[in-house]
Amino acid sequence: MAYILAIDQGTTSSRAIIFDSEMRVTASAQEEFTQHFPKSGWVEHEVSDIWASTASTCRGAIEKAGITASDIAAIGITNQRETTLVWDRDTGAPIHNAIVWQDRRTSDMCAALKADGFEPEVTEKTGLLLDPYFSGTKLKWLLDNVEGARAKAKAGKLMFGTVDSYLIWKLTGGVSHVTDATNAARTMLYNIREGQWDAEICARFDIPMSMLPEVRDCASDFGTTRPDLFGTSLPILGVAGDQQAATIGQACFTPGMLKSTYGTGCFALLNTGDTLVRSQSRLLGTIAYQFDGKPTYALEGSIFIAGAVVQWLRDGLKMIREASETQPLAEQADLGQELYMVPAFTGLGAPYWDAEARGAIYGLTRNSGPAEFARAALESVGFQTRDLLEAMKSDWHDAEDKGVLRVDGGMSASDWSMQFLSDIIGAPVDRPKVLETTALGAAWLAGMRAGIYPDQSGFAAQWALDRRFEPAMDEATRDRRYTGWKDAVKRTLT
Repeated sequence: MAYILAIDQGTTSSRAIIFDSEMRVTASAQEEFTQHFPKSGWVEHEVSDIWASTASTCRGAIEKAGITASDIAAIGITNQRETTLVWDRDTGAPIHNAIVWQDRRTSDMCAALKADGFEPEVTEKTGLLLDPYFSGTKLKWLLDNVEGARAKAKAGKLMFGTVDSYLIWKLTGGVSHVTDATNAARTMLYNIREGQWDAEICARFDIPMSMLPEVRDCASDFGTTRPDLFGTSLPILGVAGDQQAATIGQACFTPGMLKSTYGTGCFALLNTGDTLVRSQSRLLGTIAYQFDGKPTYALEGSIFIAGAVVQWLRDGLKMIREASETQPLAEQADLGQELYMVPAFTGLGAPYWDAEARGAIYGLTRNSGPAEFARAALESVGFQTRDLLEAMKSDWHDAEDKGVLRVDGGMSASDWSMQFLSDIIGAPVDRPKVLETTALGAAWLAGMRAGIYPDQSGFAAQWALDRRFEPAMDEATRDRRYTGWKDAVKRTLT
């Protein structure tokens, strides 16, 4: 039996999952690692933590599965996107901590570039907005602020990569400096219309193009691992950024299909086929996946804080000890109190894109307590998702008639949260039997490339429903609650 090793390198943890030849999970391993917040709005990872936790979980998953590396046909990688790493080409040493996608340190830089009228060019070429979220300004910041970095970069001594690139470089012993189209599309440096790094944008940011990795399809030959890592060399055959991997894992291969993933943040992607939609609602145009050199595009809405709001209840407010306590606590909330929590801890993402916004809670009374906070926290994810769906409908009218939202990610396991989501968007919510859709997407890419998994249509036919949540809230209540949310956001932004 041939197995696939899926690496899922996330924002707060690294995971490795072994899938068998029938795409069933055989074993997994996971390790959390430390988040660093050197200043308000700054978020960093130690590069060594990313690599050590990835290598460790891969070995752990192989051991738990009771197999050897020689039983593995290929590796697929999915990763937190936009997180920016720069390392020395000769020594492999990082020049700085990784700057995480949530980091807002380049807000002023983005504001200045907007004031100069640069955003329309960025949006036209990359589908993105001028926001600190993306890798381009993070990379410029590193070159501007790490002593000697720009000179070394211009001398060809430094390499840039998103997390996938760095992991591949480490896994292959420094042989492969590559990425895939979905990760490249999130850097603000890649022209998704022409399928190449954009020389004009790189010049504007003063980024030497020699730093940039080679861009390949999602299913491609990304190199082979060093034999000493796992006992034998393994081919890396699939790569996709985490939200694109989830779109693939949810088999959203038909234009109009929509998925929403609930992890640290929440990300909704709408397949728009070969049409790159120019959003009028400040959503992002991006690449959903790319096969045989041909990109399939998507509209994406990004919410920075979803599952992280539950972590805040646990770690910040100490209201809960485990994330699993949130749902039963929310069920105890006083229905007469309607709290609205706007979790803009690192700014607000789509469709508002306000990097300076900060979190707020409205509707507090003397009777408000942990139960009401828990309910407001979970509801905030549903409200933010509706914001995204409303924007998508206004941008691409074909989205209106599909009517079903496929969900995945950790929070999708909460029946309470998914029922509220269905209630507030007024549409069915489908939860698949396999919630690990991000890792499944990466595994399928590698397994399909290796010839042991089916093609797109065969894979889509195997998608299986766990539960459908139907809206039970009456329209008047739905509209009133959503109006209350919009008012809370308006107050937060002003």
